Amino acid sequence: MAYLLSSVKNYQDHVADLLTSSAEQRLTRVLLRLAHLDKKGPRVVEIPILSHQVLAEMVGTTRSRVNLFMNRFRKQGFIDCDEGLEVYNSLQRVLRHR
Repeated sequence: MAYLLSSVKNYQDHVADLLTSSAEQRLTRVLLRLAHLDKKGPRVVEIPILSHQVLAEMVGTTRSRVNLFMNRFRKQGFIDCDEGLEVYNSLQRVLRHR
């Protein structure tokens, strides 16, 4: 029963996020969640490379918008895409400034 209630709560939070957050904020949350940086943890985590199309489907936006945001995050030093996708804990600043 607790699992069911938790799942319903997570789904409600997800729907509310889709309705109230920008695509950039949603992408930020997805990357932080994939890297397990949404909680206290290491400063940087490497996650499996996902195509921009897959990320776009997870976020609910277009591939070109994800590409734009990923390039912006890379230029600001929040992520690194050289040998894999490294997500830095500093990406959380995107959520605080918007």
